[in-house]
Amino acid sequence: MDGRAVIQHFPSPAYAIHTVLWWRPEMIQRDFRLVAEMGFTYVKQKFPWRDIEGLVKGQYDWYRPDLLVDAAEANGLKLIARLDQQPLWSVASLPDEQIIANQPPVNYQDFGDFCGAVAIRYRGRIAAYQVWNEPNLSREWGGRPPNPTEYTALLRVCYEAIKAADPQAIVISAGLAPTGTQPPLAMPDADFLQGMYDAGAAPYFDVLGIHAPGYKAPPELDPAVVADPASGYGGGRWFAFRHVEDMRAIMIANGDSAKQVAILEMGWMLAQTYHPDYTWHGVSEQEQADYLVRAYQYAQVHWRPWIGPMTTVYIADYDWQPELHEQWWWAIVLPDGTPRLAYQALRQMEK
Repeated sequence: MDGRAVIQHFPSPAYAIHTVLWWRPEMIQRDFRLVAEMGFTYVKQKFPWRDIEGLVKGQYDWYRPDLLVDAAEANGLKLIARLDQQPLWSVASLPDEQIIANQPPVNYQDFGDFCGAVAIRYRGRIAAYQVWNEPNLSREWGGRPPNPTEYTALLRVCYEAIKAADPQAIVISAGLAPTGTQPPLAMPDADFLQGMYDAGAAPYFDVLGIHAPGYKAPPELDPAVVADPASGYGGGRWFAFRHVEDMRAIMIANGDSAKQVAILEMGWMLAQTYHPDYTWHGVSEQEQADYLVRAYQYAQVHWRPWIGPMTTVYIADYDWQPELHEQWWWAIVLPDGTPRLAYQALRQMEK
């Protein structure tokens, strides 16, 4: 440690769940009630830029975000809003073949203006904002090689706009995907984080965002064990839930130990054969339940006070189907609202 006390923007840990409600407003009350009944207090939900400021710059549609913010308050929940997914007008000067689902705008200030507009409307009502998602993957960065300097510039304009509009709002950097894949397809999350610090990102986020899927390994397993190819757990430290500790070490090395860490996605995927890329790390429903509870318990013992939100995926989208959506196999509640064992275990877990 560098001797500085941790600034606790969040309880340690804060219990969070990822919902998928944008296109199903009729499910908001049901799913938020499920979250509240399990004793979790934070909800992470996408607030897609293109669906709020989609037609032209400066023209906003607040219908869906208003419903989400109102319902969160009615159910005693706090929102973590993920901001990304550009509208077409913000990249319209690019050739069509270069436009993909998630990419930064041509003019970064357009995103900053959007961040500010959201923060003005929901001042004091949205607890925290996640600025982008997995920018260390090419598919989340316009199909271009990940670039921590570019991401830091985007983070800065959003941070400054949010803080100007709502100084008490918490800004969380993008959840980084744990990976060992090298550019141009991806950049290892540890390398990307160091690149952010090298680019001067430290003043522009209050809490570090990371992702921590458990893949095949139990949550307590040392990353060095998981990295052993003979272990059968993937052969890289990033396949361990405790890879979170590797990312924390980078924060400390860069003099940033006073900040908390937010796990913006975590979970274990059920065994399945529909989605071949994910088959190798499938677990049983009982293992999913046990590992999730043990992950929270490990953090309670070993990661206080620097661990903040720990966000389990997912309360399932009403429209997910097992053969079409790999997320169906991560979820702890079925699309019809039926709890899986993991939901029951997390509800009963001491918090």
